[in-house]
Amino acid sequence: MTQYLILHGYENRRPDGHWERWLAAELEGSGASVRYPQLPEPDDPVLDDWIAAIEAQLVGTEPASLTVVCHSLACAAWLVFAARRAAAGRTDAAAHRLLLVAPVSDPVLRGIPQVAGFALGGDPSHAAADHVIVVAGDADPYCPEGAGRVFAEPLGAEHVTVHGGGHLTIDDGFGPFPLVFELAAR
Repeated sequence: MTQYLILHGYENRRPDGHWERWLAAELEGSGASVRYPQLPEPDDPVLDDWIAAIEAQLVGTEPASLTVVCHSLACAAWLVFAARRAAAGRTDAAAHRLLLVAPVSDPVLRGIPQVAGFALGGDPSHAAADHVIVVAGDADPYCPEGAGRVFAEPLGAEHVTVHGGGHLTIDDGFGPFPLVFELAAR
């Protein structure tokens, strides 16, 4: 059975109406095992605390059957987690499939003091997942350089552009988000 881990972004307290909550319900409704945790201190996040929470969620999962869906700051946290894992000698992928939804670029992260520590500081690790899909708005203010160039190209990932998508939040009109469900459930 495919297992799913959905990780939210900065200042996100998993509100009703957000596409992540909708996605968790849709996946559970299809019989999948879904973990959708509240990450610690979303308004003042600490990278090591988020990575510890991610590691706790991975206990009992099998990377070969795991799909991880990250939004915004969680993309950075997962990529740092994967880089640290690779630096520790782990060469296997941390998940089978990874969806990086509206990832935030390092220059933007470094410009926000509360999340500056989440900057990867280099190209993302190929150990993040066996198959990576980057889903991003065509004019995301949190990745003005373009998610294709910054994330998809270095990872050799599939890149899906959502025209007019912004940062793919509730404010951008993304409650139900069938595209992410289709990509995650492949």
